[in-house]
Amino acid sequence: MRLLLLALLPLLLVMMSALPARAADVAGEAVYEMRTYIAAPGKLDALNQRFREHTCELFKKHGMTLIGFWTPIDGEESKNTLIYVLGHKNRAAATESWKSFRADPVWIEAKKASEVAGSLTEKVISMFMRPTDYSLLK
Repeated sequence: MRLLLLALLPLLLVMMSALPARAADVAGEAVYEMRTYIAAPGKLDALNQRFREHTCELFKKHGMTLIGFWTPIDGEESKNTLIYVLGHKNRAAATESWKSFRADPVWIEAKKASEVAGSLTEKVISMFMRPTDYSLLK
């Protein structure tokens, strides 16, 4: 019996290596990040202006891919919500991009200048995502 197990072990290893890895376990897997910003009352326009004039270029500078930016059409959310999606090479790259972005002197100054009258956001929600096998966006 022991000899049979030893003989079958290489076959088992070959078969297991052919199984697809879970997407979350793939080290180099590209990821998307959806961020939702709830603007402070009356500050959505200023938040959009900061993105338009500073943030988007800085995201690109720090290796983030801009996928899209949206504001809701209906309800209270239309008055205070910005939603956007970024692409990253992988989770580690996302972490490094955010670290370098937040330390960038240009960002620090732009944030400071835009928040003289108070923070532009009340809440920021971040969610990392991977595309499904049937997604058009991979």
